[in-house]
Amino acid sequence: MSDLSLLCFYLGVEMCQDATGIALRQTHYAKCILELGGMTGCNPAHTPMEQKLKLSQESTAVEVDPTHYQRAIRSLRYLVHTRPNITFIVGYTSRFMEWPMMEHL
Repeated sequence: MSDLSLLCFYLGVEMCQDATGIALRQTHYAKCILELGGMTGCNPAHTPMEQKLKLSQESTAVEVDPTHYQRAIRSLRYLVHTRPNITFIVGYTSRFMEWPMMEHL
């Protein structure tokens, strides 16, 4: 067994270790998700969803490609490991993976 120094990157999670503690980040992965969704030029928001947002299965909006929607949700589920503030909205939007509409996206 050999010492390879401090762990820096593992399964897409960047680890920064110093005297104050360990910080976990997925900055590169989050940027890839933004590119996937076509949101690279969007402004950041303090909250991950609108307050009192109500989504339903009986939507009259335009359907979106279920494969694209499912890929985005799965990517966000992996991002939740280092960003717990988006856990609720990712779980909420996961309910609509079978028949996603534009308002769900």
